[in-house]
Amino acid sequence: MWDHRDVAVNRPGLDDLVARLPTAPIAAAGLIAGFAVAVSTGSRPLGGAVMAILGLACIAVWVRRDGRRTAAMLAAGGLFAFACSHVLGLVIGAWPSVLVVAAATAAACRRLSDSARSRSPRFGAQR
Repeated sequence: MWDHRDVAVNRPGLDDLVARLPTAPIAAAGLIAGFAVAVSTGSRPLGGAVMAILGLACIAVWVRRDGRRTAAMLAAGGLFAFACSHVLGLVIGAWPSVLVVAAATAAACRRLSDSARSRSPRFGAQR
């Protein structure tokens, strides 16, 4: 007879999903999609909301997987990148600036969180 508990045991849990989830593309997508929404709709708050939703998703993963310190560093880095994109946009243009800061943000996420998950001796360590 089929038992629903057998299925639940064989499915990966939330911790497994969080441990494997790459945040670099999510963080970069937040900056790019947020700007795209702001430009296409003419609503900067709507673009900011898109960026915030994806940013908060990354923060939730970082806190759970890497601890508060790493999450704070990466969140601050993302906000710094957002601010830098405005200044850099005056020099190289808006879209190139967004793409540059998104790439830099993704690299930081990869370096500090995504690649660190395979080196961490225990899941969710507070660093």
